[in-house]
Amino acid sequence: MNKKIQYRRKKKGVTDYKKRLSLLKSGNPRLVIRKSLRNIQLQLTAYHKDGDKILASSHSNQLSKLGWGLHRGNIQAAYLTGLMLGMRAKSKGIKDAVLDLGLARSIKGSVLYAALKGAVDSGMSIPHSKDILPEEKRLAGKEGFKEIKERILKEKW
Repeated sequence: MNKKIQYRRKKKGVTDYKKRLSLLKSGNPRLVIRKSLRNIQLQLTAYHKDGDKILASSHSNQLSKLGWGLHRGNIQAAYLTGLMLGMRAKSKGIKDAVLDLGLARSIKGSVLYAALKGAVDSGMSIPHSKDILPEEKRLAGKEGFKEIKERILKEKW
């Protein structure tokens, strides 16, 4: 009896299994970046046969605890969230990862790449092109940005 395996997530257009397999073959944890209109979420996940395991995560909601009172879906908040994730990964001994944007569109200098830049600036090694990262002047535009960045770098995660 032949059965055709049908993946529910593939049918709904939620998961690109070819892309996922190529990311998993690297053997490194994946830096998963997901954004909504108001927030951005980052996770370091590792493949496990029973399901992916989350090694570290950060959410832009956590910036309000550090004194960020502005919108949490902009480029500056994404950078700080990426920096926070990178510091958490560093405290757990994770240095390498591969970028997983999922089905999000890849746009040069976007919020997604600001989060990547934050993770890279924390000391993580993530393969990327320097051309896609946002410019420095776009990152440091909001008030309180430098103070919160310094707090993230000093805090024990």
